[in-house]
Amino acid sequence: MADDVRDEDYATLATFRYELRRFLHFSENAASEAGLTAQQHQALLVLRAVPGGAMMVGELAERLLLRPHSASGLVDRLTGLGLVERNRGGDDRRQVFIMLTEMGRNVLASLAASHRAELRRLRPLLTDLMSRL
Repeated sequence: MADDVRDEDYATLATFRYELRRFLHFSENAASEAGLTAQQHQALLVLRAVPGGAMMVGELAERLLLRPHSASGLVDRLTGLGLVERNRGGDDRRQVFIMLTEMGRNVLASLAASHRAELRRLRPLLTDLMSRL
Protein backbone atom coordinates (compact mmCIF):
# COMPACT_ATOMS: atom_id res chain seq x y z
CA MET A 1 0.00 0.00 0.00
CA ALA A 2 2.74 2.50 0.95
CA ASP A 3 4.66 1.36 -2.13
CA ASP A 4 2.40 3.39 -4.42
CA VAL A 5 3.33 6.69 -2.72
CA ARG A 6 5.69 8.56 -4.98
CA ASP A 7 8.41 11.03 -3.99
CA GLU A 8 6.24 13.84 -5.40
CA ASP A 9 3.40 12.74 -3.11
CA TYR A 10 5.64 13.11 -0.07
CA ALA A 11 6.63 16.57 -1.23
CA THR A 12 2.98 17.50 -1.74
CA LEU A 13 1.98 16.14 1.67
CA ALA A 14 4.85 18.01 3.33
CA THR A 15 3.86 21.25 1.61
CA PHE A 16 0.21 20.75 2.47
CA ARG A 17 1.03 20.18 6.16
CA TYR A 18 3.32 23.21 6.10
CA GLU A 19 0.54 25.43 4.73
CA LEU A 20 -1.93 24.08 7.29
CA ARG A 21 0.54 24.85 10.08
CA ARG A 22 1.09 28.33 8.64
CA PHE A 23 -2.66 28.90 8.71
CA LEU A 24 -2.87 27.68 12.32
CA HIS A 25 0.00 30.01 13.20
CA PHE A 26 -1.86 32.88 11.52
CA SER A 27 -5.01 31.94 13.44
CA GLU A 28 -3.21 31.75 16.78
CA ASN A 29 -1.62 35.17 16.19
CA ALA A 30 -4.94 36.72 15.15
CA ALA A 31 -6.61 35.33 18.28
CA SER A 32 -3.75 36.58 20.44
CA GLU A 33 -4.02 40.07 18.96
CA ALA A 34 -7.71 39.99 19.90
CA GLY A 35 -6.77 39.01 23.47
CA LEU A 36 -7.76 35.37 23.11
CA THR A 37 -6.11 31.99 23.08
CA ALA A 38 -6.63 29.74 20.08
CA GLN A 39 -8.86 27.53 22.25
CA GLN A 40 -11.00 30.48 23.31
CA HIS A 41 -11.37 31.51 19.67
CA GLN A 42 -12.43 27.97 18.75
CA ALA A 43 -14.99 27.96 21.57
CA LEU A 44 -16.50 31.19 20.26
CA LEU A 45 -16.70 29.69 16.77
CA VAL A 46 -18.45 26.59 18.07
CA LEU A 47 -20.97 28.66 20.01
CA ARG A 48 -21.68 30.90 17.02
CA ALA A 49 -22.12 27.94 14.68
CA VAL A 50 -24.55 25.92 16.81
CA PRO A 51 -28.21 26.16 15.78
CA GLY A 52 -30.03 28.28 18.33
CA GLY A 53 -26.79 29.93 19.45
CA ALA A 54 -26.52 28.10 22.78
CA MET A 55 -25.19 24.82 24.08
CA MET A 56 -24.42 23.11 27.35
CA VAL A 57 -20.86 22.82 28.65
CA GLY A 58 -20.78 19.08 27.94
CA GLU A 59 -21.64 19.68 24.29
CA LEU A 60 -18.99 22.37 24.04
CA ALA A 61 -16.46 20.01 25.63
CA GLU A 62 -17.28 17.38 23.02
CA ARG A 63 -16.86 19.82 20.12
CA LEU A 64 -13.53 21.05 21.51
CA LEU A 65 -12.30 17.54 22.39
CA LEU A 66 -11.99 18.54 26.05
CA ARG A 67 -13.07 16.99 29.33
CA PRO A 68 -16.14 18.69 30.78
CA HIS A 69 -14.23 20.22 33.71
CA SER A 70 -11.69 21.74 31.30
CA ALA A 71 -14.49 23.18 29.18
CA SER A 72 -16.11 24.59 32.32
CA GLY A 73 -12.87 26.40 33.18
CA LEU A 74 -12.69 27.72 29.62
CA VAL A 75 -16.26 29.01 29.90
CA ASP A 76 -15.36 30.66 33.22
CA ARG A 77 -12.51 32.54 31.54
CA LEU A 78 -14.68 33.55 28.57
CA THR A 79 -17.39 34.73 30.96
CA GLY A 80 -14.80 36.78 32.84
CA LEU A 81 -13.82 38.43 29.55
CA GLY A 82 -17.48 39.27 28.88
CA LEU A 83 -17.58 37.15 25.72
CA VAL A 84 -20.08 34.49 26.81
CA GLU A 85 -22.83 34.16 29.37
CA ARG A 86 -24.52 31.29 31.15
CA ASN A 87 -28.31 31.01 31.10
CA ARG A 88 -30.40 28.47 32.99
CA GLY A 89 -32.77 26.29 30.98
CA GLY A 90 -36.42 27.25 31.04
CA ASP A 91 -37.95 23.86 31.87
CA ASP A 92 -35.04 22.30 33.71
CA ARG A 93 -33.25 24.83 35.90
CA ARG A 94 -30.34 22.39 36.30
CA GLN A 95 -29.45 22.87 32.64
CA VAL A 96 -27.08 25.73 31.97
CA PHE A 97 -26.65 26.98 28.42
CA ILE A 98 -23.64 28.93 27.18
CA MET A 99 -24.13 31.65 24.60
CA LEU A 100 -22.18 34.51 23.08
CA THR A 101 -22.64 38.03 24.35
CA GLU A 102 -22.78 40.96 21.96
CA MET A 103 -19.12 41.63 22.70
CA GLY A 104 -18.32 37.98 21.93
CA ARG A 105 -20.13 38.25 18.62
CA ASN A 106 -18.22 41.40 17.71
CA VAL A 107 -14.81 39.93 18.57
CA LEU A 108 -15.64 36.79 16.63
CA ALA A 109 -16.90 38.73 13.61
CA SER A 110 -13.60 40.56 13.36
CA LEU A 111 -11.63 37.32 13.63
CA ALA A 112 -13.87 35.59 11.10
CA ALA A 113 -13.31 38.34 8.54
CA SER A 114 -9.52 38.06 8.77
CA HIS A 115 -9.67 34.26 8.67
CA ARG A 116 -11.89 34.27 5.58
CA ALA A 117 -9.46 36.57 3.82
CA GLU A 118 -6.53 34.31 4.70
CA LEU A 119 -8.39 31.19 3.56
CA ARG A 120 -9.32 32.86 0.30
CA ARG A 121 -5.64 33.66 -0.21
CA LEU A 122 -4.71 30.02 0.48
CA ARG A 123 -7.52 28.44 -1.53
CA PRO A 124 -5.74 28.22 -4.91
CA LEU A 125 -2.61 26.77 -3.34
CA LEU A 126 -4.48 24.20 -1.24
CA THR A 127 -6.70 23.24 -4.17
CA ASP A 128 -3.63 22.71 -6.32
CA LEU A 129 -1.92 20.62 -3.65
CA MET A 130 -5.00 18.46 -3.15
CA SER A 131 -5.36 17.88 -6.89
CA ARG A 132 -1.83 16.43 -6.94
CA LEU A 133 -2.68 13.63 -4.51
